[in-house]
Amino acid sequence: MTDIDFSKKLILWYRHNKRALPWRDTKDPYKIWISEIMLQQTTVSTVIPYYLRWIKKFPTVQSVAKAPEQAILRLWQGLGYYSRVKNIKKTAELVCKTFEGKIPDEYEKLRKLPGFGPYTTGAVLSIAFEKRFPIVDANVRRVIMRILALKGYADTHKDKNIYSFLDKVLPYNNLSDFNQGLMELGALICKSKNPQCILCPLKSGCKAYKQGTQEIIPQLKEKIIHNVDAVIAIIAKKDKYLIQKRPAKGLLADLWEFPGGKVEKGENIREALDREISEELQTKIVNAEHFLNATHFYTQFRVKLHVFKCQTETCPEETPTRKWVTLKQIQQYPFPSGSVKIIEKLIKNTDHKNGIS
Repeated sequence: MTDIDFSKKLILWYRHNKRALPWRDTKDPYKIWISEIMLQQTTVSTVIPYYLRWIKKFPTVQSVAKAPEQAILRLWQGLGYYSRVKNIKKTAELVCKTFEGKIPDEYEKLRKLPGFGPYTTGAVLSIAFEKRFPIVDANVRRVIMRILALKGYADTHKDKNIYSFLDKVLPYNNLSDFNQGLMELGALICKSKNPQCILCPLKSGCKAYKQGTQEIIPQLKEKIIHNVDAVIAIIAKKDKYLIQKRPAKGLLADLWEFPGGKVEKGENIREALDREISEELQTKIVNAEHFLNATHFYTQFRVKLHVFKCQTETCPEETPTRKWVTLKQIQQYPFPSGSVKIIEKLIKNTDHKNGIS
């Protein structure tokens, strides 16, 4: 298969088989940028409602630049990787300040903006501006590794070969369809497990297909998941609940949560609960009633949340990072997705108590 045949077959396949996705109805670089950031390590089905809510709330880069960070974090809640949305905010402000509110169409300028790595930069330039730049994400990396029969793990060590190949086959027109076609092919046909080679428009030029090695390229890494236990205290004062803001750096930075923390080695659940409340709130628990257990998965670990309704010896005072809020107000604060089940049960219990079904 010639380089020209490769691009023609891919583009034709994409135009006949592409999924109808909301960010494909626009050439607005701002909207394409937002969709690409959301899609990183997140499934399309998960992203669609987030994207639609985001664009409705923040239709322009200027609206993001002006918005409070907490409102942006709240809208992002559940997508994870919160540093990404903070970079969106920083970039929006820089674009308004430096580029008169217009996303630049030059590689060097885009790469200097927060959150614009090679992938995001190539995506915006090729999809929004039809510039000749490649996009290499997990799907593309897998497709090209099979095309070239590159053995080993799908990591950045293979990217030199992948970019060299893409430089040969990238067309000079229809860049958006080509790049999106490669990603779509990886998502729908050249999947990590059980690739549908019979439907692939590129199989005649695929070395892994000819060798019968497509099932073992790329080599899959074993995922090591660490188990973590954490204790959570639900502390109420009349119709208000105590929440606190996480530090500005580190895991889940700047999000809000209920008091609590990780169970240390050698501690039982109750000992951990007592220690966390003493350290965080400088008070003691006088009564603790089990409320629920919930399990939440993060990238490298699984957290089991042990949640208790607690009464404390003294009532913690509000500070800039500690608030007493109603259940209605609590929904205005950005929380880690692991806390959503706790909030939902609190609301459900309150509704049941008030006779609302």
